[in-house]
Amino acid sequence: MDRLERIFADLNSYAVEVGIFAADDSFYAMLANVHEFGITITPKNGRYLTIPVSPESHGKRAGDFPNLFRPHGTNVLAVPKGRNDFEVLFVLVESVTIPERSFVRSTFDEKEETWSEFLKRQLNLVLSGQISVEDMFNRMGAIAAADIQEKMANSSPANAGATISAKRSSNPLIDTGGLRQRVTWKVVRRNA
Repeated sequence: MDRLERIFADLNSYAVEVGIFAADDSFYAMLANVHEFGITITPKNGRYLTIPVSPESHGKRAGDFPNLFRPHGTNVLAVPKGRNDFEVLFVLVESVTIPERSFVRSTFDEKEETWSEFLKRQLNLVLSGQISVEDMFNRMGAIAAADIQEKMANSSPANAGATISAKRSSNPLIDTGGLRQRVTWKVVRRNA
């Protein structure tokens, strides 16, 4: 009975958190929020946002190109290319709406039943003394993080055409892989 009481106390004392944690890297936590819930971005100063549309401009700012100009009557920024030609590097837009691409909440919704079954099997191992409650939550966190990462690899809706052209990928949640790599878990003590 004492062992069972300790197990139940541990079950009430521990929890597992899964996701991208702001304390680990606030840029990626912000990026995760943008994709999880969607957002409309408007310019802070000025009239337009500059959207990179070429591999050369991807990850750079308009100010990084000293010979950038706006061809008359267009909403693009370009650089000269040859004598009578230019290459468009940026498109000027008044706002950009990034649609919701939930990968945390939607994975939870899709996997809730599977995860519950997994926890039932793990609880039997805890009750038989084969693993600790903390081990059970660590195993659950590892599975949930892997499921979320898998969801990210198959996300939709796809990137906009200009983004695909600039980054050469239609997957909005995978660029360098940094966001996906930061999906992790931690076992925490409740009320600690």
